[in-house]
Amino acid sequence: MSLSNDVKEHISLEVIYTLVTRFETFPEDASNNRNAPFHEAFLKAFRLKLEDKVTDIPFFISLSSWLQGLNTTLGQVFFENVAHHLSHGEKREYTSKKLGNLKIYKEQKDIINNIITDLSTSSKTPNITEENKLLFIKGKDNLVDAIDFSVDVFIEDENNITAIELKSVKPNSGEMRGEKQKILEGKAALYKKFSNKSIQFYIGFPFDPTSDQKTTHDKTRFLDSIINMTKYFDPEETLIASELWDLLSGTEKTMEDILEIINAISTVNFMTKYRFINESTNIYKDEYKSILKEWNLFSELKLAKNIELVKKRIGQDKALVRTLNQKAFKSNGVYNIERYDKLVGLIEKKGQR
Repeated sequence: MSLSNDVKEHISLEVIYTLVTRFETFPEDASNNRNAPFHEAFLKAFRLKLEDKVTDIPFFISLSSWLQGLNTTLGQVFFENVAHHLSHGEKREYTSKKLGNLKIYKEQKDIINNIITDLSTSSKTPNITEENKLLFIKGKDNLVDAIDFSVDVFIEDENNITAIELKSVKPNSGEMRGEKQKILEGKAALYKKFSNKSIQFYIGFPFDPTSDQKTTHDKTRFLDSIINMTKYFDPEETLIASELWDLLSGTEKTMEDILEIINAISTVNFMTKYRFINESTNIYKDEYKSILKEWNLFSELKLAKNIELVKKRIGQDKALVRTLNQKAFKSNGVYNIERYDKLVGLIEKKGQR
C-alpha cells in the first residue's frame, strides 16, 4: 500500500468507529418496529418480488431504516473524515454562524447570476475555463456578501487552494442548480480572499454506482444519471471514485487501499476482536498484538510492544496505574488518545532505558 502508516491508522480508526456505532443500532429483531401498517400495506404489492428473499417484513423494514442510517454515516462522517486524513485538509464553513460570510464584488455577483441563467435556459453549456475567465476579476470597491457556503475538504498549499464539495451518488432532484450557484460564489469569494493563489473548486462523488467495477468509473454515464448534472457542471469540475481519492492522497490506487483497510477490519469476527483489544488485561497477550497489526493500529501496537517498560516506569504512580487500566477505546468506539499520550510518554522519556 502506498499510504503512510499514520494515514492508514487514522482510516482504520474511522472504520472501527463506524462499525461500533452501527453495531449498537443493528436490528436483531423487529421488536422495536412491531407496528408499521403503512409500510406493510404498500409492500403487499411487492409480495411476489420479495418471495424467497424476504421472509420477515417487519425486520425488513427495520433493516432498511438501519441501512439508511449507515448511508448517512458514510456520507456525513466517514467519507469526509477519510478525505481529511488523506489530504491533510479540513472542513471550512464560510457562513454567518461560523467563520463569517466572505465578500465578493458586485460585478462577480452579476456575472454569477448571468451564468446560472444561461445554464438554466440551456443557452450555454457548462465550461469551467470560460466561467473562470468571467469570474476571476478584480472588481471595483462595491462589495457584497457571498452566500453562505461550506467546503467539505479545504486544502491550502503555498500557491493553490483546492476546495471539494462531497456529494451523495444519488443527489436530490433539482439540487444541481443550487450547488452550481454555491460553487460559483465560493470560487469568487476564495479568489478575492486568496488573491495570490490559484483556486480550484470541485464537486466529488466517492464511488460510481453505475460502474461494473468497485473502483472504476464511467464519467459520462454517471453524470448523465444525475438529473441536471450535465446541464450545470463541466466534467472537468467533477471528481468521481478513484479520481477523487487519488487527488486527495496525491498517489494512485488510493480507493483500493481504503477498501483493503475496510475489508481487513470489517469481518464477521469484528466485534469479538474489538472486545478482545478493548480489555486492558489482554495487552500482554500475543493475540492482542496480532489484531493491532491486522487493523493498522500502530500507536497501540507501540504500547503493547513496550508494555513491560511502561509498567516498570509507572511504578506506584496511582494516576498512571489507573490510566493503564483504561480501555483502549471509549464507549462510543473512539480511540482513547488521552490514555495513549500519557503512556507513550513513559516509553519516550529521556534519560531512562
